[in-house]
Amino acid sequence: MSRTAVMYIEIGCLVCCICGWILICSTLPTEYWNFSEVGDAVLTTVNYYSNLWMDCASDTTGVSDCKYYPSLMALPVFLHVCRALAIGSVILGFWGAVLTFIGMKCTKIGGSELVNARITLAAAFTYMASGVSGMAVYSIWANRIRDEFLDANFKPQKFELGAALYIGWGGSSLVICGGAVLCYFSGREGFSSGSNDTLLQADDYTRARSRGTYVTARTRGTYMLSAYSKPTTAIMPPLFHSGRESKGTRRTQRTYRTRKATASMQFNMDSYV
Repeated sequence: MSRTAVMYIEIGCLVCCICGWILICSTLPTEYWNFSEVGDAVLTTVNYYSNLWMDCASDTTGVSDCKYYPSLMALPVFLHVCRALAIGSVILGFWGAVLTFIGMKCTKIGGSELVNARITLAAAFTYMASGVSGMAVYSIWANRIRDEFLDANFKPQKFELGAALYIGWGGSSLVICGGAVLCYFSGREGFSSGSNDTLLQADDYTRARSRGTYVTARTRGTYMLSAYSKPTTAIMPPLFHSGRESKGTRRTQRTYRTRKATASMQFNMDSYV
């Protein structure tokens, strides 16, 4: 896949994760994690709803009142766990966005392609941890409401699932999906880049040796040193070219012609005598 396509995929995953993270953050101040209605007539209906931080009540006149939980130490264990997971999900989502901005191909902040891919992979894992934490919060809360609602021996007031849980499930799903896609593409590039660099280095070394040991016809000589030395190529002049004589050849031919001419002259004079 081309670099441009991967860049657009990273941007899409980042937008998806940020939207999911915003939905998770919006559920924390929302009161409607669970709700209940008490009253048979419309004019006497009272609504009870609560979230991680407070209990609220409102009536048909529009008057509502909320009260924070009075004691932190008196809260049940599951509420402490839900608070910790919710805050952890928000913090992990924030750092996931920071790492994604650093490691994306379009920002060019992280450095080389390999470093950017590994930073983006870390951001993907951070986003997935954020989404899993958010999903765990809403699932634990919903499971407790369901158990209390279906329990025939549970005498206090029973509640139903609020709108904040559905918003949180949707946001967590977006974060997990965006982080998973980002993890796939960045992981494939980050883990394969190291092996590809090794193969490319070996291939370059092989090509360099092959270029050093290649001898062209009558013009190139190659001298190889030890196994750890680089190949040295020396350009050597041709020994003979057709249609072109060297100075030594011309001098030898001139000497041979002079001696031949002197010998023939002596032979002619002897014949004349």
